[in-house]
Amino acid sequence: MLDLRADFSHFLGAEPDRLHFAAHSHHPWPDATRAAQAEAWDAAARLQDGKWELVLGPLWDEARRRVAGVLGLPDPATLCFAPNTHEFALRILSALPERPRILTTTGEFHSFTRQVARLEEEGLARVVRVPAELGAEVPARLAEAARAGFDLVWVSQVFFNSGFAVGVDDLAAAAGDGAALVIDGYHGFMAVPTSLATVADRAFYLAGGYKYAMAGEGACFLHAPPGWLPRPRNTGWFAAFGDLSGPQSGVPFARDGMRFMGATFDPSGLFRLVAALRWLEGRGVSVPDIHAHAHALQAHFVAGLAGTGLDPARLVVPLAEPRRGNFLCFDLPDAEAWSAKLEAQRVVTDRRGSRLRFGFGPYQTAAEVGALLRRLR
Repeated sequence: MLDLRADFSHFLGAEPDRLHFAAHSHHPWPDATRAAQAEAWDAAARLQDGKWELVLGPLWDEARRRVAGVLGLPDPATLCFAPNTHEFALRILSALPERPRILTTTGEFHSFTRQVARLEEEGLARVVRVPAELGAEVPARLAEAARAGFDLVWVSQVFFNSGFAVGVDDLAAAAGDGAALVIDGYHGFMAVPTSLATVADRAFYLAGGYKYAMAGEGACFLHAPPGWLPRPRNTGWFAAFGDLSGPQSGVPFARDGMRFMGATFDPSGLFRLVAALRWLEGRGVSVPDIHAHAHALQAHFVAGLAGTGLDPARLVVPLAEPRRGNFLCFDLPDAEAWSAKLEAQRVVTDRRGSRLRFGFGPYQTAAEVGALLRRLR
């Protein structure tokens, strides 16, 4: 296992008695990101308007290069950044035909689920949803449904309400060739080893720094495959940056990932994202290392559940299933009561309906898991 607790001294030291087991939600930030936050402020003071030459120049390039390296993307220029993934969802939706046909699942993140449901209310979208509870059967069910023809297929790499992980190649194969494919990688990026090398020309992929990348808010990204959805109607003036070579009529767009850009944003999240990725590289820690560490902590946790009242049989995705993310999800009729009792014991978890989730990350060791088990008892 890893032991990186010393590099999280500010977050862990802010309330030493707190046990944070919500690494699937707000993730503690390493100390390196605190210095990066100050760097963003100092750059604004030193450069004022000139800070954008830094942000959209060397900082932007490094952020794209590091994210592309994590994901095995052949060209970092297919990436762009935004304050949140909802911006990207809106721009993708705005690039579709009128009353688009959307194929998705019942396990997508709330922002997309809410937005699509609202469009559906107004008759502005036609939506088919495959049950995410099917887990390993989801790709086959998507493939079967996709034969009816859709404009957009939107599906998670790791389902937030179960932790089941689906291979990106399987999702690309299931979507077929006709629809734009968006893979929501927010529970996969920096948590599950992921290579987009074979699907980089087919699939959009979006995620960000808020969760497993340990960089906080404001540093979301989108990989936009070349040629797909070139002119979103929802657009900001930054989308005109980049490659504008050749004649374009009307509103010009960049040819690379910048075509999905918005407008002026707070760049401090990018400073923190780059700092977190630099820190991991300096420590020699890879995504496979983080994933293996999280799974080892999960195994330690489940092995010690006797006497806690939590039954491993209530796991939505059991430990015997290797296709799972870095959190465990229990389906409990009294999940609300469990959540309240854990909060009273200063244990931070997360509940969605009857689902109680425990997340595991590189800021924890077996010692924290042992303390969690004692508080559960």
